[in-house]
Amino acid sequence: MGWRCALLLLGFALSPGAWAATGDPVASVMWDYHHARLLDGAPYVFDERIEVAVPPFAEDARQVPIQVDASAYAGRVLRILAWAELNPIAQLFDFVPGAEVVPRLALRIRIEQATPIRAAVLTDDGLWHIGSATIDAAGGGCTAPSVVRAQAGWEERLGEVYGKRFVRQGGSRLRVQIAHPMDNGLVGGIPEFFLNRAELRDSAGKVLATLELFPSVSENPTLGLEVKGEGDTELWLRDNNGNEFEAVL
Repeated sequence: MGWRCALLLLGFALSPGAWAATGDPVASVMWDYHHARLLDGAPYVFDERIEVAVPPFAEDARQVPIQVDASAYAGRVLRILAWAELNPIAQLFDFVPGAEVVPRLALRIRIEQATPIRAAVLTDDGLWHIGSATIDAAGGGCTAPSVVRAQAGWEERLGEVYGKRFVRQGGSRLRVQIAHPMDNGLVGGIPEFFLNRAELRDSAGKVLATLELFPSVSENPTLGLEVKGEGDTELWLRDNNGNEFEAVL
């Protein structure tokens, strides 16, 4: 068989998804699994314009800052998903920014070991744009004992929101921290207990953005959001036990 025929047969043997995966900037062995599970195998492209900012090394694997920035597609973003591919609980968040919210989100997460971090941004043409980064780590952030639960009186502070609004040209940046243990169920004898839903609302109660959180988010989670305009905003949160919390920013 000539070399041209061999290449032709190889091309037919590879699926379209396999061709797309050759462009993976972090060459993860878990990409195909998460593409099928979280994105239902939908069309995608690896895209450097989706910025995933992470530290090169996680000094504290229980508190790792990340930021996903899809502002290159401002006005077209329908949804942003993020996950840590080698975490025992991979999903980090599912963010739906409305027109009044910049498609950019910062928060802190746990990681169990060195892992690729992915952000998948769905645009209005039905295509997922994949941003990628890698964090090195000594590990153990997901299975370490809770620091919050070791603090006296943590139950009395549950749901307290500490935050500030920083005015910028044309809008504001919101930085908040919520007192919550964010138990992931991986520490013996402690069931899952975590914030799983948040909504950013305006002063009239209109929902500006929604955010679904998962147990790989760090204890006492911090969130960074950006809104357009100068109106008051309110953050509403709920955990998986049905507790609800609110704060005006």
